[in-house]
Amino acid sequence: MKILFLTGSLVHGGAERQTIVLCNRLAERGHEAHFAYVRNDTAQLGRLRGAASVQWLQATRYLDAAAVGNLRRLLRRVRPDVLVAVNQYALMYAQLARRGLGLPLAVTFHTTALRSWKERLQMLWYRPLFWGAERAIFVCEAQRAYWARRRLGGRRDEVIHNGVDLEHWRPGTPQEKSRLRRVLGFAEADFVVGMSAVLRPEKNHVQLVHAVAELRRRGVPARALMIGDGETRGAVEARARRLGVEEQVTITGVQQDVRPLVGACDAVALCSTAIETFSLAALEAMALARPVVHSQVGGAAEMIAPGREGYLFPAGDTAALVERLAALTDRSRCRRMGEQARATVAERFSERAMVERYEKTLSELATTRSKHENVRKPAGAH
Repeated sequence: MKILFLTGSLVHGGAERQTIVLCNRLAERGHEAHFAYVRNDTAQLGRLRGAASVQWLQATRYLDAAAVGNLRRLLRRVRPDVLVAVNQYALMYAQLARRGLGLPLAVTFHTTALRSWKERLQMLWYRPLFWGAERAIFVCEAQRAYWARRRLGGRRDEVIHNGVDLEHWRPGTPQEKSRLRRVLGFAEADFVVGMSAVLRPEKNHVQLVHAVAELRRRGVPARALMIGDGETRGAVEARARRLGVEEQVTITGVQQDVRPLVGACDAVALCSTAIETFSLAALEAMALARPVVHSQVGGAAEMIAPGREGYLFPAGDTAALVERLAALTDRSRCRRMGEQARATVAERFSERAMVERYEKTLSELATTRSKHENVRKPAGAH
């Protein structure tokens, strides 16, 4: 099977990461995978190892006719069996470029709530483009239901959950955990809560600061390890100072490999208030055998059964967050739930299962094109 993946760019984002993984893995399985991107942001270009070709479409504006032409010429040259557009911006280019080519199109959609009035207006333009796609692939049931209520979907809709590589996201040893905690200045008795996310308003890091302050007021030696950096760092640090927990809140800055840092934590919290469709960070923490306390947004309930892999809490409810974290200060419970979290990822959310589902779906689309091409061939043609 010959596949062409199209993304808006190669920025550091979950949709781009997942698409690169999919491209690489399908290439390893013997498929011919090509990759194109619209805007010239190549932050993740080095991770593309399996693509038979990679091309920037040279767009210099939001809708660039020359870039559409470049994509159409690429489609004519590569002649893929199926085109995969990632999110609505790439979908726009894909629909314009494939006209008249008889090329099946799948769109993978990773977004739930829209952040601004501008995005909501743009979706009025994008929605008919989804209707024309042979397949719309959502990353969780909650997301599919959300958009179905808003009449957004393809000719056929499907859910394929995100997945993570269990070999890559393998728990470290207790000795490795203890050694890194010492380096970070954590005591063995500390209850360390991690959060691996870009510091942006919707990720709501400041709520974890409040939770740490309350836990410490109750006598729990709580610490927060925030893995990442971003625009709200100053606000988070200011709130920690105001609440008297500046020394108990550590912000690491951007990290190339977050695994050891997540492994140094006892539990992981995700406090997002919105726009968290199906968190890769949560799945990665679960694969590292860490229980996750997750706000009830997006598809959180599809990965976490309360009291089994972690806990859920109403978005924005700090008192509920504190209670869920306090329950995990029981070391045996925390360890048991972490083990179950990894087992759940192995059973339902492995990278291998995700890739196999995509392979099956894209193969079905490629087969439909082959049938149509055979019908169009004149008698006796080869």
